[in-house]
Amino acid sequence: MDLIRESGVSLRGKLAAGEITAEALVQAYLARIDEVDGEIGAWAHLDPDHALAQARTLDQLRGRGLPLGPLHGLPVAVKDIVDTADLPTENGSALLRGRRPETDATLVSLLRQAGAVVLGKSVTTEFAMYAPGKTANPHHLKHTPGGSSSGSAAAVAAGMAPLAIASQTNGSVIRPASFCGVVGFKPSHGRISRHGVLTLSRPLDTMGVMATTVEDAALLAEVLMAYDSSDRDMRPLPAPGLLDVAREAPPLPPRFAFVKTPVWEQAEDDMTAALSELADHLGADCERVDLPALYDRALPSHRSIMCADLAKNLQPYYERGREGISPQLAALIEEGRSVTAIDYNRALEWREVLYDGLAEIFENFDAILTAPAPGEAPSGLEATGNPAFCTMWTFLGTPAVSLPVFTGSSGLPMGVQLVGPRSEDARLLRSASALLALLRDGGTA
Repeated sequence: MDLIRESGVSLRGKLAAGEITAEALVQAYLARIDEVDGEIGAWAHLDPDHALAQARTLDQLRGRGLPLGPLHGLPVAVKDIVDTADLPTENGSALLRGRRPETDATLVSLLRQAGAVVLGKSVTTEFAMYAPGKTANPHHLKHTPGGSSSGSAAAVAAGMAPLAIASQTNGSVIRPASFCGVVGFKPSHGRISRHGVLTLSRPLDTMGVMATTVEDAALLAEVLMAYDSSDRDMRPLPAPGLLDVAREAPPLPPRFAFVKTPVWEQAEDDMTAALSELADHLGADCERVDLPALYDRALPSHRSIMCADLAKNLQPYYERGREGISPQLAALIEEGRSVTAIDYNRALEWREVLYDGLAEIFENFDAILTAPAPGEAPSGLEATGNPAFCTMWTFLGTPAVSLPVFTGSSGLPMGVQLVGPRSEDARLLRSASALLALLRDGGTA
């Protein structure tokens, strides 16, 4: 039985039924890591003995007939900006080499409570920004996997983990998911706790997940959407029921607004052709919608907020070890120092103005359909690719999902990005499932 080829939902059922043990499953993934990670480099920290010990404990709980959590026995890769008390958390920086947090981040506590095995820490770019880590794209080792959630995307794409934790401050979930050919889900801002996670920008930082299926992404994200008063952007909302809703057939076929966004000229021919063909394939269920020129404000407003917050939140590292910070990050911090309070607050105001302007689209369509990246993963490991196609949706705090639908002219995967209204994460995942089912049943566009 090739366990690593099965979905997380399928594996969960077999674990619950006693058809496989958590130890056997973790061992299968460790064998896969041993086989392929030498070339890919998706893991920042891996302790096989500790992973197996977690699995054995879970098997003992099941053997005693105790209740099982919704992620019982499933291995999860955790991005190395998320604190783990039993593994290092170095934020992708040499300045923090050997850092050992005393406590788990809230989301890690939720993983453990749900019965997950923290398999290891996946590679992040430096401080989850632009300077790449060691990870290569599993589909072509000379191409970037994207960033900053490089290791999470690569680990799932290469069959080294069924599920992974990621984060996005600009394009760090959706872009690597597209480049690596996996499902990447960035929930609405403020739906998953960031307590115990590296802070870059409170208005922008959003935790997300990677998986091979929409159902798996829904399963993992649902566990993490528990209210945490330690995160000031969270609200005590009811559980969203992501998995059940993602599995439902929508009452009517979903309608999509094909939106090109203000950076469309940066899209490559492969992506523009694929999305246009998909829109044509969907016919009356997809309508092209143009955004007014006002939306040109989104990217510069996002940049003002991001750079100013980087200058504030990473200032201690900059002062302590300027020579240990990449030129890319140092330049962003220095740019952030020049952002005035007036510019920062105006940028925050634009966020609400531009989001309110999408109301008519979301009244008439189930989701926006757009590009997640310019095209295929670029060649070279010196950069992680252009995040511009994700920036506006991060800035506006909307949920987004990248689906592995296309293959580019070089044979590398490309995704399609769906975007929904804030707080309607479950509906977005249901629309994503419906789109994939349509393409599966009717032939890909």
